[in-house]
Amino acid sequence: MTTYAYLGPSGTFTEAALRKITTSSDVLTPYANVTAALDAVRNGLAEKALVPIENSVEGVVARTLDELATGAPLVVSAETTIPVSFALVVLSENVGKPINKIATHPHAESQCRLYIAKNHPGAEMIETASTAAAAKGLVDGNYDAAIAAEIAAEKYGLAVVAKDIGDNTGAVTRFVVVEKPGQLPAATGNDRTSLAAFIDIDHAGALLEILTEFAKRNVNLTFIQSRPTGRELGHYHFIIDAEGHISDPKVNEAIEGVRAICEDIRLLGSYPRVGATK
Repeated sequence: MTTYAYLGPSGTFTEAALRKITTSSDVLTPYANVTAALDAVRNGLAEKALVPIENSVEGVVARTLDELATGAPLVVSAETTIPVSFALVVLSENVGKPINKIATHPHAESQCRLYIAKNHPGAEMIETASTAAAAKGLVDGNYDAAIAAEIAAEKYGLAVVAKDIGDNTGAVTRFVVVEKPGQLPAATGNDRTSLAAFIDIDHAGALLEILTEFAKRNVNLTFIQSRPTGRELGHYHFIIDAEGHISDPKVNEAIEGVRAICEDIRLLGSYPRVGATK
């Protein structure tokens, strides 16, 4: 039995992704936001957490990146993906009534812009911590509709007004399993190594210096994102995903090369990619 924290409430895409990789004996506890879910691991309330990190349409989940790069260290030990499909839901008694306020998570809104513009151009958009929180909040009467997963409508007894309203029907979200640092998963031959690289201060060629350490060793990068450290203007760190396991000599050498030119680096994990075979 493993205890998991996840972005809640019940009915989120995160819960759906978590149920793909857990068993009926595992304990799944929802938390209000990504920070709370990760802090549950840091504080010993959960052994692992599942949080979203990247969407094929909207891009990165900045809060997840920032939480992994700062605070008490955590590492990614696995990943999973699920397709995401959005629905417009209302209280059953309000089917057919005007929709003036729609609640949802910002990532969901951005993926349903065409539908909203065409069908509810005058509706006020209300931001919530998750799509399931938007669905759950309908019962409070603060808005008329929510954009969420169909599973959320089932959980909260809501009526689906429209299905598959996303602008891109092939949207996929990647989630990561996060836990306290310990023994890394063994190499599978299809792995990903993640790290945060902190440069001393922004300067011309800083990113090129980092990229060169990987390029000259023929290590492919699948993801790179710059984020401010929060200290002051000009201070940034880069979140990097590289193909391969930290035990691979060329990956290890590249990371040590990055360490030599950066103020600091934080290993965020070395783990099987989605589809890896053990």
